[in-house]
Amino acid sequence: MATGDTDIKICSDALLLLGANPISSFTEGTDEANICDRLYPDVKIKTMASYPWSFSFKKVQLSRLITTPTNEYKYEYQMPSDMIARPRAVYDTSSTYAQPRRDYKIQGDKILTNYEKVYIDYQYNAPEYALPHFFVQLLRYQMAWHLAMPITDQNEKSNYWQIVAEGTPGENGRGGYMRTAMSIDGQGQPTNAIQDFSLIDVRY
Repeated sequence: MATGDTDIKICSDALLLLGANPISSFTEGTDEANICDRLYPDVKIKTMASYPWSFSFKKVQLSRLITTPTNEYKYEYQMPSDMIARPRAVYDTSSTYAQPRRDYKIQGDKILTNYEKVYIDYQYNAPEYALPHFFVQLLRYQMAWHLAMPITDQNEKSNYWQIVAEGTPGENGRGGYMRTAMSIDGQGQPTNAIQDFSLIDVRY
């Protein structure tokens, strides 16, 4: 994990990449601080949501609300406030080999269903101290790209840092350092092997 990294430090590093002055807080009153304060939260969420980073997932049991839906479902559950986008999977048990369920509806920030218990896997807005080094580096490049125009007013710098961050437009956001970060993140994930496949069994 990138111990000691903060949103201020990430933004300051991005400003230094642009040849600008670093900031000490988002409320110091400078143009750099005001722009970083406005842009950083959105850039971080966009970068987090652009890929299923292994470090950005949680599994939790949802709390059932005392209110009831006004449709075909019996129960409604509150989704976490730190969730990004939609749940990755919904379960009705915490068993080790539980299979994802599909009989539910998402309505606003709630899940409506007939399941008496609900567990979800979801991507969350991980705090800076919990981010791995490679993702912090990606955020620096992303911020340099998004800060380039408002800070330097130079389109060439904006284009340059966009390519550094995620490649050319033809790479659809999967080039540049984004590709490196995805590769590093994937190195820690186990390879899924086929355990039982009936078409193979028939041949032997």
